[in-house]
Amino acid sequence: MILSTEKLPVVETFYSIQGEGLFTGKPSFFIRLGGCDVCCTWCDEKLAWDESLYPQIPVEQIVNEVLKTKAESVVVTGGEPFRHNLKTLTELIQRKGIYCQVETSGTGIITGTWDWITLSPKQQQPPLQSVYEQANELKVVIQKEEDFLWAEKNASAVSSDVLLFLQPEWSQFHEILPFIMRYIKNNPKWRLSVQVHKFLNIP
Repeated sequence: MILSTEKLPVVETFYSIQGEGLFTGKPSFFIRLGGCDVCCTWCDEKLAWDESLYPQIPVEQIVNEVLKTKAESVVVTGGEPFRHNLKTLTELIQRKGIYCQVETSGTGIITGTWDWITLSPKQQQPPLQSVYEQANELKVVIQKEEDFLWAEKNASAVSSDVLLFLQPEWSQFHEILPFIMRYIKNNPKWRLSVQVHKFLNIP
């Protein structure tokens, strides 16, 4: 049994349906942690940047919230999750037989044991090499045509078995989607990721 006095700054927790990437449509419990130093201009969760705004919640309490649901997987997101040591959190979750996923910009050293790591790199602060080496899924947000070069640069940095996704930036969705679709058809190693949860108003 793991006993811990560790706490994490929790922005929100909720049980919902995954809306993007490989696991689109899968029910999962989301844990959003506060704190981010990447600070994208088009970030969906700017309120999560300042971790001092959020309560420090004991890790065991977070896991107990997961166990109140029927969730078979947990997604840890942010902010940037790896501003925090997530070793105990993942140990407690996995001991319950629950699948552990994380989405990261790759700017911090990975802590914890993960079943699936989604790397979503940002140009203003590129990922660490060690994160490229551990990623299972690469999801690159495309805002303008020049971003395809950034996507290919990241694709060349991950292993050949990593799943590659291009995702239209939400505010530019209708403008950029045709370019993404054409690009994927010409470069079929890529898949399309769409933020389905936004279209369906799923939290």
